[in-house]
Amino acid sequence: MSTQIRKDVLGKARSVVIKVGSQLMTSISTGGSDLDIDYLRDMARQIVELRARRVQVTLVSSGAIAAGCAEMGLERRPRDVADQQAVAAVGQRRLMTHLHDAFAPHGLKVAQLLLTRGDFDDRDRFLNIRNCVGHLHRRDCLPVINENDTVAVEELRFGDNDLLAALTCNALRADALVLLTVVDGLLDDQGNTVDPVEDIGSVLGMARAQVSTLGTGGMITKLEAARLVTEAGEIAVVADGRVPDVLARLFAAEPLGTIFVPARRKLDSRSRWIGLTKRAAGTVTVDAGAAAALSRRGKSLLASGITGTTGQFERGEVVLIRDDAGREIARGLTNYNADELRLIMGKRSNQFQKVLHRPAYDEVVHRDNLVVVSR
Repeated sequence: MSTQIRKDVLGKARSVVIKVGSQLMTSISTGGSDLDIDYLRDMARQIVELRARRVQVTLVSSGAIAAGCAEMGLERRPRDVADQQAVAAVGQRRLMTHLHDAFAPHGLKVAQLLLTRGDFDDRDRFLNIRNCVGHLHRRDCLPVINENDTVAVEELRFGDNDLLAALTCNALRADALVLLTVVDGLLDDQGNTVDPVEDIGSVLGMARAQVSTLGTGGMITKLEAARLVTEAGEIAVVADGRVPDVLARLFAAEPLGTIFVPARRKLDSRSRWIGLTKRAAGTVTVDAGAAAALSRRGKSLLASGITGTTGQFERGEVVLIRDDAGREIARGLTNYNADELRLIMGKRSNQFQKVLHRPAYDEVVHRDNLVVVSR
């Protein structure tokens, strides 16, 4: 099954987001902490060769804080946010200089995009990301995306570049997400590579939480990134980035790493933003009848089936919808704010105007603004 999916999906991909982790970008694995210039040059060669096969590549690059730590003589990633911002300001310049130098011999220009979590939460900025990257590709530039560590505070952070890569993949509607790391993929308890993965929930227990002294991710964040991409209907891969010619071999359908099987449906851009990108502002709990109406029959969410709500949200924000067992079943744009919803939940629509003292929508979330979890 893995071989066939690789041939049918990965081998035919024409746009890809590639994320390279901090341990690959630096010489941590060989005892150092500075940027690994030889590796950057080799990765540049591989990306150029992939582009020559008419595969559009967007690079999500870690390593800014690691580069800043090396220049400033720090052995570990700072914990203080202000220190991280200062180190990133030094490292981002250094990282892009080396990336420029790595791609220059191939005649490929690099362009930097520094993003925060809020850039994806806002619909206009979400679309602007896609438009900017598209124009860069048309001008034959390689987009290099990283988190804007110099300004990001906790509520605006991605937490790691795996999530940034997944959100970028969905924003661009890329065919594949490739997460390059320093392990062979998802490993079981015996150290064997698990491949393929159809149900990410069933393998969460295999994820190890360790991260490097200069990194922020780990296998858990890679599984979450893979979930976001496969839910949208695209393929995700986790592979060892130090395998020789790993990119060419992956797209030639060689059995490297772990592939995550895409859902059968493909979500459009708006649905990806509602269901998989914008953070939920609150939670709505529904009874069994409403859960079935949403997930099986594609109905709108009505107040009569709502049993509870948490959070303080406004009309038009995304709410997460759970069943009575706490399982997420959908996300959608609400027609009511939190206070209004608490007044009308459990009631029929013909009662809304009397309760709210104004004309009201029949649906709490219309099916056109609702994205159901596919699996």
